[in-house]
Amino acid sequence: MQKQCPECGDKIVGRIDKKFCSDGCRNAFNNRVNKDSKNLIRNVNNRLRKNYRILEALNPNQKTKMSRAKLIEKGFDFNYFTSVYTTKAGKIYYFVYDQGYLPLENEFYALVKRER
Repeated sequence: MQKQCPECGDKIVGRIDKKFCSDGCRNAFNNRVNKDSKNLIRNVNNRLRKNYRILEALNPNQKTKMSRAKLIEKGFDFNYFTSVYTTKAGKIYYFVYDQGYLPLENEFYALVKRER
């Protein structure tokens, strides 16, 4: 009994447990199957990467103060962060990997870098 490639329909030659005729067909099949979820993940990762670059550029000395307007001007999106840290005093820091920010008064933010 000859097996057929689920991507192109060609005959599969080789090992008995082989599922695709070539690496190209295997890649095309998996890319098509996983396309929807990958777009969402790609878009979220792009936003996180952009936020990280903005925080890193605006905070070269590991601690500074910045206005909300300046962050938004650079393209920062406050909806995307990787973790939240609450201090014992109840202050809430938002982090994009190791770059973080703490909301202050008058729409200012303390930018910090978490030491590892």
